[in-house]
Amino acid sequence: MVRKAIKWFSGSAGIAIALLVLANVCLVAYLFSGDSDALYAEAMEIPKDASFKDLSSYFSSLAEDKGALYAFEVLKRAPLPPNIDVHLLGHIVGDILYEQQGAEGILSCTDDFRNACSHTIVIGTLLEKGPESFGEIVELCKQAPGGPGAYTMCFHGLGHGVLAYNEYELPLAVKMCEKSGTKGREYSECVGGTIMEMIGGVHDREMWLEKSKKYFKAEDPLYPCSADFMNEAARGMCYTYITPHLFVSAGGNLGNPLPADFKEAFTYCEPLTNGDRRACFGGFGKEFVVLAQNRDIRAIDRMSDEQLRRVYEWCSLAKPEDGKIDCMGSALSSIFWGGENDPKASLRFCELSPSDLQSSCYDVLFGNASSYLSSEGRKAICAAVPEEYSQSCQRKLLQ
Repeated sequence: MVRKAIKWFSGSAGIAIALLVLANVCLVAYLFSGDSDALYAEAMEIPKDASFKDLSSYFSSLAEDKGALYAFEVLKRAPLPPNIDVHLLGHIVGDILYEQQGAEGILSCTDDFRNACSHTIVIGTLLEKGPESFGEIVELCKQAPGGPGAYTMCFHGLGHGVLAYNEYELPLAVKMCEKSGTKGREYSECVGGTIMEMIGGVHDREMWLEKSKKYFKAEDPLYPCSADFMNEAARGMCYTYITPHLFVSAGGNLGNPLPADFKEAFTYCEPLTNGDRRACFGGFGKEFVVLAQNRDIRAIDRMSDEQLRRVYEWCSLAKPEDGKIDCMGSALSSIFWGGENDPKASLRFCELSPSDLQSSCYDVLFGNASSYLSSEGRKAICAAVPEEYSQSCQRKLLQ
């Protein structure tokens, strides 16, 4: 129809008018398309200097006024100031989704914001119904959207709620996590969530301010991971998530830690051995990826080469060689994120790696691909790796 209209007009004026008509048709189609960002105009109204507190209030109000699902869509699109924790903003919107839909809200969740929505559904279920709801929570976690890793990460989200439920008494929370599932990954992920909550205090700020001093010790930066009440089965996960506290212990600002803080914080991991040591050094990698991306986890797989190289630069601040390797491996896993991010970013990360770390990087990538990707996804990885790693890839992923 548009083609006929252009043909109908004659001369340059007619063509100009026809193009104007076409432009308006396209504009109307854009404005009223179901996927249009224009339907979420609030995304463009956020001040560039908004603080996390400002944004928390803004998205809470938006979720209450227009619904949490609408607020999630705005959060997907909104240009945000740097160093805003988008995952925690997702928790704030998810809390309101639970108020609006209850446990059934899990069916409306997506895997955006690193599974923040499903996390808050299980947190809300626990806080409303207590530990008797663990059976229900396990079934909810089975419905968590995303790849195979979404199920276990759901228990990480539960850990936030377990600590809040126990009024930030960490020994009680660690004990309660044992009821969350098997003593394998569900339990340890739950404990990891308690540590992250103990550092951030998202779900009950006043209680956190009162209790956090009790479980962090200036004379022992690794506490509470080193505490007697920390079960050996979960101690490694504690070391994985304590990293931001190590930045603070090294004199850093939690909101904007600096390379000098990273270098000092790495030294706290050096006395550890075996799995605890690997977990402690590895915890830095997952933090470095988010920091290099200015905490905008919506675009981890679109990080620039410069940002990816920065992660390597920060990992290289660890003195022990195994510390560098474990940091890099954790960073790669964070970029890969259970296959939910575009694997091309992980491939690019390994391509950019220093020569002495490249082989280790591809080994970690192959391990992640083996755990999380379909046969077609694994084939795509092997087709994309450099020739010198092709045989290893095929042996580990295709045989």
